[in-house]
Amino acid sequence: MRLKTTLDQWLTLHEINRAGSIQAAATQLNKSHTTLIYAIKKLEEQLGISLVHVKGRRAVLTDDGQSLLRRATSMLEQARELELISTQLSMGIESEITVSIDHLCCREWLYEPLAAFLAENKNTSVQVVETSLSSTTDAVLSEQSDVAIVTLPVTNHPADAFGVVTMVPVVAKSHPLALKSNLCLGDMTTETQIVIRDLGAHQTQNKQNVGWLKSQQRITVDNFDHAWRAVANGLGFCRLPEHMVDEMNCDDIVQLSVEGAQRYHVPLHIALPKGAKTGPAAHDLYELLLAKANTRLGYCQ
Repeated sequence: MRLKTTLDQWLTLHEINRAGSIQAAATQLNKSHTTLIYAIKKLEEQLGISLVHVKGRRAVLTDDGQSLLRRATSMLEQARELELISTQLSMGIESEITVSIDHLCCREWLYEPLAAFLAENKNTSVQVVETSLSSTTDAVLSEQSDVAIVTLPVTNHPADAFGVVTMVPVVAKSHPLALKSNLCLGDMTTETQIVIRDLGAHQTQNKQNVGWLKSQQRITVDNFDHAWRAVANGLGFCRLPEHMVDEMNCDDIVQLSVEGAQRYHVPLHIALPKGAKTGPAAHDLYELLLAKANTRLGYCQ
């Protein structure tokens, strides 16, 4: 199907409507006043309707002109996006990148910079993969990720500080432990503990464990979302990231006071697993994430 009109004609109509006069639109488009008048007359002939009428020095779109322009505006925006995408493709920008994020990390630390990244990178999709324990290390060593948020830096892979997560013991308000004060670890031994499994997909003999794991009975779940629900349902106690407890702000969950085990800190770092092979889009996202982290941590840029 051959189209009667061109993008340039619709752009001209858009600019006349925005500028309020043909002369102002001509200046903005770097074209002559006569050229724009001809373009509009030609468009009106092709469509068989009146699009613009002049009132004094102002050019005003007719009702038909306004109606068509509303539809044409999205077409013009898509054309601009196509040109932006083609520019990105010519620069070798990736069509998709993968970000691995350790399950301890506050997700807001990722998503706020990611929103800024997506606004400027229309052609790049992002895979977000949650990791824990050995799978956090695997994502870096195997170069599965373009950007990785890890706990401790992985050997021979440079990393920068990203944040610190505080882990606290919590339990449902209805749980027997919630009724006791000045707990010791011995009090926890006979209670059910909720723990997060190592999400590493390989070498099951090398699964990692972290923290105190001496309860006689355990419930093992895939992530902290499941752990939270298990705690909320009174199934047992668990150490959860303090930021998650604060975000949930649930009166039915209480933090325990445990002698010698009140809280501990886990440092988080950000790395580029592929090193020199990292693409420009991944580099851009990394820089946005790191800049936000430096601000959050109070570091000078």
